[in-house]
Amino acid sequence: MLVFFSYTCNLLKPRSPSPLPFTSIMLMSQSTSIPKKQDRVRDHGFDNYMEVEKKTRKVLKFQSLILSQPSQTLPISRFDSLARRLGLGFKENEAAAYLLKFPHVFEIYEHPVLRILFCRLTQKALLQIEQEKQALHAQLPDVVTRLRKLVMMSNTGRLRLEHVRIARKEFGLPDDFEYSVILKYPEFFRLFDARDTRNKYIEIVERDPELAICAIEKVREREYREKGLDAEDVRFSFLVNFPPGFKIGKYYRIAVWKWQRVPYWSPYENVSGYDLRSLEALKRMEKRAVATIHELLSLTVEKKISLERIAHFRMAMNLPKKLKDFLLQHQGIFYVSTRGNYGKLHTVFLREAYRKGELTEPNDLYLARRKLGELVLLSSRKAMVDKELVSYRRDTEVDDIVCVRPDYMETDLKDFGVEYEIEHDEEGNDSLDSDFVSDDIDETEYLDEKEDTV
Repeated sequence: MLVFFSYTCNLLKPRSPSPLPFTSIMLMSQSTSIPKKQDRVRDHGFDNYMEVEKKTRKVLKFQSLILSQPSQTLPISRFDSLARRLGLGFKENEAAAYLLKFPHVFEIYEHPVLRILFCRLTQKALLQIEQEKQALHAQLPDVVTRLRKLVMMSNTGRLRLEHVRIARKEFGLPDDFEYSVILKYPEFFRLFDARDTRNKYIEIVERDPELAICAIEKVREREYREKGLDAEDVRFSFLVNFPPGFKIGKYYRIAVWKWQRVPYWSPYENVSGYDLRSLEALKRMEKRAVATIHELLSLTVEKKISLERIAHFRMAMNLPKKLKDFLLQHQGIFYVSTRGNYGKLHTVFLREAYRKGELTEPNDLYLARRKLGELVLLSSRKAMVDKELVSYRRDTEVDDIVCVRPDYMETDLKDFGVEYEIEHDEEGNDSLDSDFVSDDIDETEYLDEKEDTV
């Protein structure tokens, strides 16, 4: 009797929680759906690209300050107050010292009359700005097609003008695209004000079926012809190239293979008339969102755009709410870099368009913009510096300011493909007066930069 009582007590004891059974673990691992949440794996090639981009943003802000002046020169003493106004995060007297890090972009000299330090752009920087303007003007016919495709991707055939204006640099649009592109081609675009929201919208006049061809479709055709893959496998597939260190298991590979064969609707197709409540429709819409972001990146100049600017088109293009998690789910197609501004700035790259940190098919506008990055990365040791020219004194403190003299600046412009002759005077000084005139750069276009701690 005592033995039976102890046996029944053991049966009634609450059991401690145990891990899931082996069978349930196997069922979870054999799932063919792509996991919704994944850890982001860094790709140093894209992160290094953004490190250069982070430096060029500050340089562009200082350039816009200088070019906004009538004489295109600015006293050194004004940079501190202007930098604090722009929120660049500089302490007192740090903005002027920051200019000395880029002697191939900024030229500091002593004013012959006022006898104070001034700053202006170097010949190389002015030439880079001129090349970018020429490349932007030369690709204006492509801009019209690019904007038509962008508006055609929206559900209603219209996009908010302000959203396009914010992302105009990524899509290669000029600053005055409202007049030079939209109003200049009334047969393609219509500009109107909404009565409810009082916002301006760009509307497509007529959808062109010849433009409703995605970039991924051309890539599939090339892959099919060059590699001779199975037509059923290539029909709805994307180019997948996972970052180094990304762990790919057996069942994850099967899930990706099945996802590649799922059909979907084109980003240019109107899906308002379809029933989207079924599971099959949800799968198609999910893959359609991947194709939409892929096409959006393909229309950009550098095949990259910030995540915040993609979010502007979320409602118009049926994109998911949690865009970052959605993009991390497809790390083989996109890469999200968090370099810059304490990880608050997210830049989305199209992986297939890059190789070793460079575009595989570069265009003239991209190459012109990269020239500024090359000037920023040029070592200051290559520019001869005269420390004895002038010293900047403030109260009792003495701060030695290195001044880059014009006659010591490098004037070899062969890297830019332009022959430049220097006229020497009798004393051997170089004349570096410039005749270039550049338009003002929109300061609100660039985000505030801080030190990246990610």
